[in-house]
Amino acid sequence: MKIKPAMNEGAPDNTPATLGDLVNWAVVQLRGAGCDTARLDARILLSEACGVDASRILAWPEDKVTDDAATRFRAMIARRMAHEPVSRILGKRDFWRHSFKVTADTLDPRPDSETLVEWAIECATNSAGEVPNEVLNEAPTGTSNAAKSPAIIDFGTGTGCLILSVLGDVPGATGIGVDISPGAVACARENAESLELADRCRFVVSDWDRDLDRELGGKTLAAGFDIMLSNPPYIAQDEMADLAPDVRDYDPYNALSDGADGLGAYRILAGVAARLVRPGGMVIFEIGRGQEKAVHDLLTQHGFDAIEYRRDLGDIVRCVGGRKAG
Repeated sequence: MKIKPAMNEGAPDNTPATLGDLVNWAVVQLRGAGCDTARLDARILLSEACGVDASRILAWPEDKVTDDAATRFRAMIARRMAHEPVSRILGKRDFWRHSFKVTADTLDPRPDSETLVEWAIECATNSAGEVPNEVLNEAPTGTSNAAKSPAIIDFGTGTGCLILSVLGDVPGATGIGVDISPGAVACARENAESLELADRCRFVVSDWDRDLDRELGGKTLAAGFDIMLSNPPYIAQDEMADLAPDVRDYDPYNALSDGADGLGAYRILAGVAARLVRPGGMVIFEIGRGQEKAVHDLLTQHGFDAIEYRRDLGDIVRCVGGRKAG
């Protein structure tokens, strides 16, 4: 019986590869590199390389693959073997209801952050037992008006995945995304355009709120915001070495850690929230494991009450939020 040679990297093989051949080869390579999701990753990357739906790989594994597609796929697998995340190889990440462009300047959106999105949507649509619409419709200027047309600001916006996901589910809401990285802001603007949300969201470069007066003008800031969001860098410096290489080696350092105890951004942003959030408005932070008490205390110190926690799918407290008193 003739045995087909293994498809080792660089080895000649004149026999056209099939979808099944390539998946099986990739699974061996990825498992050898310590990848826990080898088969899933192989199918996703092969789907992209060949321009076919992933279901076709399962249904017709005997389908032949062109040499160009096979070459593209092998290059993708080499990158994944170096622990580069699938999303970065593809240049995009599915998050909430959308697909977001991801670049080297942005944090890779993760499912845990959808906890924050869900909570923000609840607040913005008044579905979490907030002030009734009829009261908000008569609210004086300067108080939270979230149920009518909420104004939202997102610090450390990255891809824009948080604020754009919220705006996509809350018609009439408007937003501002802030990031210190010009590259991240450019990426967020592209995502807003592709999701047809650019007319409702503006992205600006600023070191937290330091440059907002110049970028937005005093009038916008004086009007305040109904909801403030942030997924800031919260990994302590002494925890960075323990991160998975997929995260540590590919996400921007400044999007992961403050270079200290992981709480530096919250110390700044709690004060920013006190200045920018309207009375009755909400601030919601994504946090790291075990940080809820420290962030709770910071919000309390800056005039927020009704502090709540939300857990992610792993049952870890992932978000802390509070309402501005007054």
